[in-house]
Amino acid sequence: MQNKVQLNIADAKQNNWVDRFAPNWTKPYLRLMRLDRPIGVWLLFWPCAFSLFLTNIAQEEFSFNFYYLILFLLGAIIMRGAGCTFNDIVDKDIDKKVARTRLRPIASGQVSIKKAIIFLILQLLIGLIILLQFNFFTIILGATSLILVAIYPFMKRITWWPQLFLGLAFSWGALMGWAAIFGSLSLAPILLYFGSIAWTIGYDTIYAMQDIEDDAMIGVKSTARLFGKHTKKIVALFYFAALFLWALAGYFAGAKTWLFLLLFIPLILLLWQVKTLKPNDSKGALKRFKVNHYVGLTLSLALIVEGVL
Repeated sequence: MQNKVQLNIADAKQNNWVDRFAPNWTKPYLRLMRLDRPIGVWLLFWPCAFSLFLTNIAQEEFSFNFYYLILFLLGAIIMRGAGCTFNDIVDKDIDKKVARTRLRPIASGQVSIKKAIIFLILQLLIGLIILLQFNFFTIILGATSLILVAIYPFMKRITWWPQLFLGLAFSWGALMGWAAIFGSLSLAPILLYFGSIAWTIGYDTIYAMQDIEDDAMIGVKSTARLFGKHTKKIVALFYFAALFLWALAGYFAGAKTWLFLLLFIPLILLLWQVKTLKPNDSKGALKRFKVNHYVGLTLSLALIVEGVL
């Protein structure tokens, strides 16, 4: 019975690869990393890809930078896992009170705090090995992001804007790709970063709609609670801000035509989310949140096409 319960994680797809293929002893740790729901890995990775593909536009020649892409993907897997592990250590008491999170490995007692801390340190060491493959400027820049990762879990206790702090941390890759190529920053990646923050606030507000009732009962703050009946309009504003800032980033990097034309595709995906979003529909909110994977994919393709053509 216990094994069956462990598989019914609220926001994880049933019969995912962890449930089906992972050895039993690894499952709590893989779930602690949220590898049974990889959407978070993609949302952490896409800003890195945006930034890397933006450098091709600035250099006026296309280079796929496959090695860096693989490093950023591995880094996204590890650092998302480390961030989730740290978040669950900090939030263990809150997670027990929220329907969607009460079966998480620490909250449900599958992983002890001591083992979770050891696992966190291991992930951070692997992340450090990946980070050391880059230039010195990028190493320092990447290490700085740990400050944001460390403070994020506490923000829901003290501010109505934890989604902003998630955006600051999750969008850091928008600076990293540019830094990896040029060893410095400029206006284009900074605009890309701010656009990605606006995007994160939008999609994580939708994600937080799943927990509004539980959060209200236990006093956890979120933009979903703050915006209330105005959520759709405000999320739309953040999404439009994201697209505008991404377009500006492309312009200052030297984009001419194709990027601006192809931004129409992520625009449609973002508009669909807002247009069809319904209050008190947890499954619908999760579905619309997950569509942002395709927003990241289509923006990346738009940047690639601009870089090539």
